[in-house]
Amino acid sequence: MRVIAGKARSLKLKTPEGLETRPTTDRIKETLFNMLQPWLPDSIFIDLFSGSGGIGIEALSRGARHAYFVENNKNAIACIQENLQFTKTMDDATILKQDVLSALSGIHEKEADVIFIDPPYEQGSAADACASGRPALCNGEYAARCGSPEGNGFFLCGETWVYHNKREML
Repeated sequence: MRVIAGKARSLKLKTPEGLETRPTTDRIKETLFNMLQPWLPDSIFIDLFSGSGGIGIEALSRGARHAYFVENNKNAIACIQENLQFTKTMDDATILKQDVLSALSGIHEKEADVIFIDPPYEQGSAADACASGRPALCNGEYAARCGSPEGNGFFLCGETWVYHNKREML
């Protein structure tokens, strides 16, 4: 796994050992960030269920002002810290060692520009997690093997459904 573009381009990232996390493939990441590029410069980016931190680091590499990494697996957190140090993006990052719902209420930014959600497949779809009520461009993944997701905003990329939806201020 590597950073695809931006100031950390081509740097290889570590992934946590074991089967508890699954890194987003380069193909999915490239497709996702081609869609997100207009919203990335100077953005606040939230990476929920961060795993290795590859998605948030990609956002920082491409110009996000700050990224929040939300993860509660201690091996994944150690991996995120190593990857942030290696890519020299630690100063623009905050790692929150807690569950997603607690973290969302604890983020003190008035508004996030982009929220990326890649929950464990057994915990439901990204669309469910996007119901946090935070205004943002909300993106996530859903395994094609889990069936076709319901609702607008999904498109199939390889074997992964990707969710893309713009939430407006309420």
